[in-house]
Amino acid sequence: MSHRSTDYATCPNLAAMVLEQAGRLGERPFLWARREGRYQPLSGAEVAAGIVGLAHGLTALGVARGDRVMLVAENRPEWLMADVAIMAAGAITVPAYTTNTPADHRHILDDARPRVVIVSTPALTGQVVKAIVGCATPPVVVTIEPPPSPLPPGATVLTWAEVVARGGREVGMPPAVAAGGRDDTACIIYTSGTGGAPKGVMLSHGAILHNCMGAWHVLAEIGLDDEVFLSFLPLSHSYEHTAGQFFPASIGAQIYYAEGIDRLAVNMAEAHPTIMTAVPRLYESMRARILNAVHRQGGLKKRLFLKTLDLGRRRYEAPEGLGLAERVLDRVLDRLVRRKVAERFGGRLKAMVSGGAPLNYDVGLFFVALGVPILQGYGQTESAPVVSCNRRSRIRLQTVGPALPGVEVRIADDGEILVRGPLVMQGYWNDPVATAAAINSEGWLHTGDVGVIDPDGFIRITDRKKDIIVNSGGDNISPQRVEGFLTLEPEIAQAMVYGDRRPHLVALIVPDQAFASAWAAENGRPDGLDEGGGLATLRHDAAFIKAIGAAVDRVNRTVSPLEKVRRFLITDQEFSIANGTLTPTLKIRRHRIRDLYGADLERLYE
Repeated sequence: MSHRSTDYATCPNLAAMVLEQAGRLGERPFLWARREGRYQPLSGAEVAAGIVGLAHGLTALGVARGDRVMLVAENRPEWLMADVAIMAAGAITVPAYTTNTPADHRHILDDARPRVVIVSTPALTGQVVKAIVGCATPPVVVTIEPPPSPLPPGATVLTWAEVVARGGREVGMPPAVAAGGRDDTACIIYTSGTGGAPKGVMLSHGAILHNCMGAWHVLAEIGLDDEVFLSFLPLSHSYEHTAGQFFPASIGAQIYYAEGIDRLAVNMAEAHPTIMTAVPRLYESMRARILNAVHRQGGLKKRLFLKTLDLGRRRYEAPEGLGLAERVLDRVLDRLVRRKVAERFGGRLKAMVSGGAPLNYDVGLFFVALGVPILQGYGQTESAPVVSCNRRSRIRLQTVGPALPGVEVRIADDGEILVRGPLVMQGYWNDPVATAAAINSEGWLHTGDVGVIDPDGFIRITDRKKDIIVNSGGDNISPQRVEGFLTLEPEIAQAMVYGDRRPHLVALIVPDQAFASAWAAENGRPDGLDEGGGLATLRHDAAFIKAIGAAVDRVNRTVSPLEKVRRFLITDQEFSIANGTLTPTLKIRRHRIRDLYGADLERLYE
């Protein structure tokens, strides 16, 4: 089937876009999920029928134009179908993370006041129902899978099939699909909250369509045709919501749903994706796993791999620097090494897109040297979310690329990046004060990020405005830059740098689990690890602290005197979504980590 993108400029709304593309696909595969041990597809026709049936059912439940419907589910075909069905009913989708606690859900319930909550698994239904108990006007709960039993009294729970049956008398396209406009609110996405309570970002259909158009311009040069995406970042985040759902749908691509990060390598081999979107933390993990495997192999394979990296790096940084013999060897290594690396990613990957947080230069260079183009972009929920992105023909790894077409970007007097255009949010739900603080009277969105724009229009992010450390000497220091260097060391998995209004930097370090286990075995310290492989007493072991210190010293030799980490603290608790120290897109929550470890970090200055 020939590829045909949506006419982004004239498309009235997202529901109309998805239903049109699903109709074009007809009986061809659209959405893939693993069932009974293998990936099985839903055709475009099946997806369209599911969307229309649920939209009529929601209308029969009383969902009307402008009502909110909360959606709590892992990535799966029903996520897209529910999201689009909500919009096809004229309502507004309110995604929520599957990692939310009942208290997190309650915050959204109280703020957005959804009429219905669509939820997937029995376990997630249980969490939602706990949050609903005591609501002044409890929403109806619609379950994708059979609900748990028994349910607390007072909860109205219906299955997806029951809701569809209620709207079964209606036929044809829901009226809201034709009536909906680009200025209507499509969704309210609650920010993952690296600090403070999440706010609901209102995004219009037009903002997301504009973003899809920008993504098309970025990726068109790689030759968009019958593309395959692998979706694994949470769809409740604006990055995956646009880049992993609506953009693929807009070009009639197939979408495979991954089972989780731990199964990502297996799923990539099965799905053979052509384009992937991910956050830097994933690319860092991929790099570490590949390097560990190479070092374990040793011998000729290791030497060839390291030579491939060396030539690839030099080719990127100084193409004219390779001699004739080196250029010939580099072509040979394409076959011997780079082709095998490509097979690890499914064998058809045209590009990997990185967003959600800064990508370390060395991580990006690693993949480019191996022949895997990695396109770093930039955005935030408030901009639907993509503002800028590198192009494959002109990758500048230390930047986040030029702005998308139709997007204005400028730097304020204090260095803050300001954004204006159709992609900017309508505001924060129920929060006019925060909205006025974020968007000025001229329509410029204050991103909270600090950066510069080079003469060619490429944007370089230097830090988050509120994350910048100002030491006691008045110097500004970027913690993310230092943390990026620390976590590239094989001994260190995660790090947070600390030192605002202090004379120098200190750090909280989470050692790499594989390194800690190997070190304990080699140094006769198996009792330093608990049954689950945790660090237990090992983090207090002087020799182990010295081994981690050697990694910190290597970093200190490469950074400026102001960026040196003078002392550090080892923790046996990794930063995770579960303990609240990571956002769902794997950015560290500094305020939470400071709450937990601030007193210990302060003692490092004694």
